[in-house]
Amino acid sequence: MTPLLIAAFLEALQEAHPYRLTLKALPRAKPHLILAVGKGAAWMLKAALDRYGEVPYHLTLPKGQEALGLRAVFAGHPLPDGESLKAAQEVLELLKGLSSKARVLALVSGGGSALWCLPQGISLEEKRALTEALLKSGASIKEINTVRKHLSRAKGGRLLLATPARVQVLLLSDVPGDDPGVIASGPFHPDPSTYLEALSILDRYGLAFPEARRVLEAGVQGRLLETLKPQDPALMRLAYRIAGRNLDLLKAAQNFLRRQGHRAVILSDRFGGEARALARFHAELVETVRAHGLPFKPPLFLLSGGEAQVQVRGKGKGGRNLEFLLSLYAHLEAPLYALAADSDGLDGPSGVAGALLTPEVWELGLDPRPFLEANDSLGFFEQAGTLLHTGPTGTNLNDFRLLFVD
Repeated sequence: MTPLLIAAFLEALQEAHPYRLTLKALPRAKPHLILAVGKGAAWMLKAALDRYGEVPYHLTLPKGQEALGLRAVFAGHPLPDGESLKAAQEVLELLKGLSSKARVLALVSGGGSALWCLPQGISLEEKRALTEALLKSGASIKEINTVRKHLSRAKGGRLLLATPARVQVLLLSDVPGDDPGVIASGPFHPDPSTYLEALSILDRYGLAFPEARRVLEAGVQGRLLETLKPQDPALMRLAYRIAGRNLDLLKAAQNFLRRQGHRAVILSDRFGGEARALARFHAELVETVRAHGLPFKPPLFLLSGGEAQVQVRGKGKGGRNLEFLLSLYAHLEAPLYALAADSDGLDGPSGVAGALLTPEVWELGLDPRPFLEANDSLGFFEQAGTLLHTGPTGTNLNDFRLLFVD
């Protein structure tokens, strides 16, 4: 069963590959400039160049990711660095220099929030520290990006406001619900949130950061320009299309499993919330299926996606998918096979894509409680010997969870 779980995940990555998805979605007209940013940017750009031929471009990738022989700026992720500043500034200058007749193709995928970083009113060091605090707080990606947009000169539609050109955006969605204004913090898309909402998010999670608060308070008082709003006439120059999403990943795995003769049900492509709460929901569903054959009769595979959050209190290491699996192990009454992984190949700071649960893990008799208290899901699965290594996959279509209920 373990090889089948892994094969389903790898097949999904292949079928929902960014090169393939981008080729299907590219506009007919050849652009004057291509901008590409995010974890899927290299493959998206390669598809565009294969379609259009030689076009001026600017490519920004996370450090450590293959550029496929293309010129690229390699910047920090998930925390921005000096190269993030350089990349965003170069893109801003390129856009400012275009005429109203120019056509820009922007290829945007998850990770762009850190890779294009132009702080507004705060230092890069403060922006990095605040981003790290938000990531550890358990805040949703929408909440995190609301704050980031209002402390940036590139996010929240500000890059569209910076140019007179027409902009076509193709997106690989790594957010539940596929909101284009949330993907990479929406550099070209409208943002209905406000400085006041951003400030309230800092309050909600007890984050001080006086430098950031001063900027947000100035925005609340009307002393700073807001992000691009949905009624702005600049949006007449914007068109966009979601080229790939989490559901594509889940459907590819579902079709693979069906071809192998198995029943497979997609529960949702937009599960969010705390990873431990999400694991408990999945565990309760599994036990209901086992006990009553409701809402599905076993045996079958259950698929789900979306993006969970982890509230980090301990000093251990892990990621949201590892935390999900560890909590699933803690809640289940009997063993099962399960796989959870991040489609980009890196589950948080763990250095691995995810892990597997198998009946053999239960035979080890490991106590999950100390690992959960320390947020050390990586340590647990290192001991279990079921870590999943893929390396960076060159895409980012959010989380992938697969459970087999016998």
